[in-house]
Amino acid sequence: MGMGFLEHTGRDIQEGFWASLINFLLFQLGWFGCVLSGAAGLPWLGAMLATAIIAWHLLRAPDPGAELKLIGAAVAIGAVWDSLLVWQGWLAYPSGMVLPFAAPCWIVIMWALFATTLNVSLRWLKGCWLHAFLFGAIGGPLAYLAGQGLGAVEFVETRSALLALLVGWALFTPLLVALSRRYDGYARIRADG
Repeated sequence: MGMGFLEHTGRDIQEGFWASLINFLLFQLGWFGCVLSGAAGLPWLGAMLATAIIAWHLLRAPDPGAELKLIGAAVAIGAVWDSLLVWQGWLAYPSGMVLPFAAPCWIVIMWALFATTLNVSLRWLKGCWLHAFLFGAIGGPLAYLAGQGLGAVEFVETRSALLALLVGWALFTPLLVALSRRYDGYARIRADG
């Protein structure tokens, strides 16, 4: 193997690093935008920011249809799951609820935002189901606790809510990772490399 191979491999690693970093930073920007605007009573601002980030993600994907299917699955799961938590009286949100006992729009769009990370910055979760399980079991409840600290969500029944979030995210994260293996709109980039 000549220098061309080493240069090509180095470029792929660097491009993969930058793509993952940008994906991670855009997710964080969208997360904070949704949470802070939800806490401020302006949920549509965060939802618009997250929508722009998701659109950018789809425009960059070699197979946007596959990414859109993954995002749609995440939105369906998230809308039902978070609405169930509200309906049970475990969580309450100060703004963005279109229907009573339904999850607010900004939390549902955050599920779509999360899906944009699965084939880019969280791709490493595809290697081990235990990692995906633990990532969800720990990261899911911590994200909601952070949202509570910023005033975007209230834990009405703290123990029940935390237990439900732990179990739900521990199950949904591996499920979404499995779906991301099937619906990987970024697989062609790696295959062409």
